[in-house]
Amino acid sequence: MNTIHSKTAVMLFVLVAFTTLSVLTPAGAKTPSVDPAAFQILQRMTDFLSEQKQFSLHTQTTYEDTLASGQRVDYDISANVIVSRPNKIHSERIGEQLSQFFYYDGKTLTLFNPSAKVYATQAAPGTIEELLDYAREELGLFVPVSDLVYRYAFHILTQDINSAIVVGKTDINGVSCNHLAFSRPDVDFQVWVADGDQPLPCKYVVTDTTTPEQLSVSTVMSDWNVAPATMDSMFEFVPPKDANKIDFMPLDSAKSDR
Repeated sequence: MNTIHSKTAVMLFVLVAFTTLSVLTPAGAKTPSVDPAAFQILQRMTDFLSEQKQFSLHTQTTYEDTLASGQRVDYDISANVIVSRPNKIHSERIGEQLSQFFYYDGKTLTLFNPSAKVYATQAAPGTIEELLDYAREELGLFVPVSDLVYRYAFHILTQDINSAIVVGKTDINGVSCNHLAFSRPDVDFQVWVADGDQPLPCKYVVTDTTTPEQLSVSTVMSDWNVAPATMDSMFEFVPPKDANKIDFMPLDSAKSDR
């Protein structure tokens, strides 16, 4: 997880700022044994989402954790997110541990903590896909459910899959969904995909299977709008007069502080 300079900066990122157990990283033997129906539903979802030029949604994310005592605790963060392809994202995240705003306008990435009145800005690549790669590889930031946002999400999600099943049908917030479950080396993930002509993801759970705790990050998605009104100003950060600018700490330094 990323940290930035100053004690105040630590509070900006210390608790799951943009951390998720991403399915982008695991690797292993490519010997898939899958239900083709699970792949078909997943591809229909990723194709539909990648075709949307703009969309907005509400997310409720639960991060499972274990205290030093061994006691299990969960941390919840809700967010309102708006995306405008190919190069704009804005989200406002509110949780019991932090509140944080995320701005990406195609040129810069800014994270703003309104309660601490601090922000960090970094030059960023020119597309959403490049931004997500850059944030992960250079800044140590992982955007929840970002796996689903890539235009080539189907390839990412199905790489090294060794199990894929259609668990069944269920309702998520009143929406009838196909419940899919997949496994790959080190990671299990589940996706609930809406029925109908808008096969949007309604829930996404990623589980780290490399530890005995097998902790998960679970995100419920609602209030989808595939035609939201957008303006460039929505993605551009204008710092408040009383806000202080701080710097992102280099990823290597962040790792050494853990």
